Amino acid sequence: MPTDSITPAEDASTKADLPPVEELLSNAVEAVGGVERPGQIKMVQAVQHSIQSGEHLAVQAGTGTGKSLAYLIPSIRHAMTAEGAVVVSTATIALQRQLVDRDLPRLSEALAPHLPHQPTFAILKGRRNYLCRYKASAGWPDEEQDQLFDPGEVSATGRMIQRIQEWAQETETGDRDELVPGVNEQAWRQFSVSARECLGAPRCPNGTECFAELARARAGESDIVVTNHALLAIDAMEDFPLLPEHDVVVVDEAHELVDRVTSVVTGELSETMVALTVRRAGKLIDQNLADRLMEAGEDLKSLLAVAPAGRVDELPSVLGLTLALIRDSAWACITAMGPRASGDKDDPESAGLRKAAFTALDEIHDTAQRMLDAFGHAEEVDRAEVVWLEAATERRPPLLRVAPLTVAGMLRDKLFGDRTVILTSATLALGGAFDGLARQWGLGAKEGAGWTGLDVGSPFDHPRSGILYIAKHLPQPGRDGLPEAYLEEITELIEAAGGRTLGLFSSMRAAKAATEALRERLSVPLLCQGDDSTMLLVKQFTEDEPTCLFGTLSLWQGVDVPGPSLRLVIIDRIPFPRPDDPLTSARQRHVAAKGGNGFMTVAATHAALLLAQGAGRLLRSQHDKGVVAVLDPRLATARYAGFLRDSLPPFWPTNDPAKVRDALKRLTSS
Repeated sequence: MPTDSITPAEDASTKADLPPVEELLSNAVEAVGGVERPGQIKMVQAVQHSIQSGEHLAVQAGTGTGKSLAYLIPSIRHAMTAEGAVVVSTATIALQRQLVDRDLPRLSEALAPHLPHQPTFAILKGRRNYLCRYKASAGWPDEEQDQLFDPGEVSATGRMIQRIQEWAQETETGDRDELVPGVNEQAWRQFSVSARECLGAPRCPNGTECFAELARARAGESDIVVTNHALLAIDAMEDFPLLPEHDVVVVDEAHELVDRVTSVVTGELSETMVALTVRRAGKLIDQNLADRLMEAGEDLKSLLAVAPAGRVDELPSVLGLTLALIRDSAWACITAMGPRASGDKDDPESAGLRKAAFTALDEIHDTAQRMLDAFGHAEEVDRAEVVWLEAATERRPPLLRVAPLTVAGMLRDKLFGDRTVILTSATLALGGAFDGLARQWGLGAKEGAGWTGLDVGSPFDHPRSGILYIAKHLPQPGRDGLPEAYLEEITELIEAAGGRTLGLFSSMRAAKAATEALRERLSVPLLCQGDDSTMLLVKQFTEDEPTCLFGTLSLWQGVDVPGPSLRLVIIDRIPFPRPDDPLTSARQRHVAAKGGNGFMTVAATHAALLLAQGAGRLLRSQHDKGVVAVLDPRLATARYAGFLRDSLPPFWPTNDPAKVRDALKRLTSS
């Protein structure tokens, strides 16, 4: 924790006395045994300017730039004299852990001699991520074990609950991510509460030892607070603050911000949710009201069981009546429960049960209302949200979802409105420009209107280190699996590379089909995502050079394998979203209705982002070399191909398969 406090009178002089960011960067790089890079220096200066000017900054920094240091150093310098912390938000647990376990401890120690006090830091997650001591001890009657379809799942969940109970006796943080192996959501919900369900520290019998409150207290006393995009979004949009006071936010992995925020604000409704709500509220209200809500849920179940999955463009009258009945029944229950702050202050258990009931009732009431409000607009441009039906799976019944067609306005007003935001990633300039993502963030398309874009490049020599091979001679990919020509092409490329291949496929079905077909043709080991945990598969792929690994979306962005184990990245097709994806198709239609190009704004931007992320798997260190092979000829021939290619690293391009095979053979023999 900080040992020195800075009074307002000392603030101005202290700020002037702080070393410039360039000097702090030199000190830090020397202390950790690294080397300063031109892009890193350019980025640290740009971030410092953004913090000083209040202008938002989007900065693309290629792999190997050292962007973590480049944004952490100006952030720490600012936190030395600011009234609050600087918040650093990431999309993945892996980057959170890298920052908290490696980057920040080393940086804190390196900068301590040059700053007023040793920089401090903490990690903060949403309340659902922490064990609730009171819920664990009170044994509330929760949640969905009896709703699981598979008896084996119920048994497995029971074993997980027992593991959580044992872990609860020894954990010092209560952080779910420290429970290894992990547990499913059904088990964890028995021991956690959302921010809306929480009694609050003053009323909770375990308030003084609450894991979530202790984490917040640590964050409130720290210079740097590391969190995730979901909590950042909730903090910005809720009426109550979840993060400490802050005026600067750094959004790392910013290419995922829109998807993570969309996920946070997506609502869902199913018969299971209604039944759970009745269980929570049933003992607190008249039985007739509970029965009425339960019947509305059963009506919804009957409707969804026979309805086709997909986007709901027009509201069927019977669905409208059912949603209205759920909304009104939930409201009747809310009203019957009386004041939210009832006279049960001395009975925490009753207070907890009441709050859980109110939270569940509010959720289904508000979601039903959102779904009704999504319809009835005279023009497509007036529509704000889209509703769709997701088909049942083995683990859950069918459910309705509702999501906003854009989160740009939400982000503009709630996140960017009263704080300075630095957004960074290795992939932000799509088609060579930042305007596509800037529009999605709500910043507007034109730089200079409150934001600046900067590409600091990469320390890698892409044209000398990598080849972009587009298999222009292949047929266009179809819907009936991988053509024989694709399998032959993959076989020849992998044989030339001696294995050492990461295959990125647009669907799990394609990855599995390719794996099955090629295991008979190849002599090298071939792993497929799903054979084991992704972490173990990547470890095996990394440690055994000839091994190949095939998979889908999480591998496009989550694999970091420097060295000779990865010489070839194969991408089977341009990763456009599925044409029948409800949300992206609705967003395309909405953009078109407003006079824009829906395909380029939504589908092509999505594809460019994933392509760039996938191609970025190849070079992870200065000594890496290899080939990115895109089998989809549309990357060479389609009208949008230039936009997609301009989003990729500047590899040396070719369409000649013989040149590529020869290059891979030379690499293999070197």
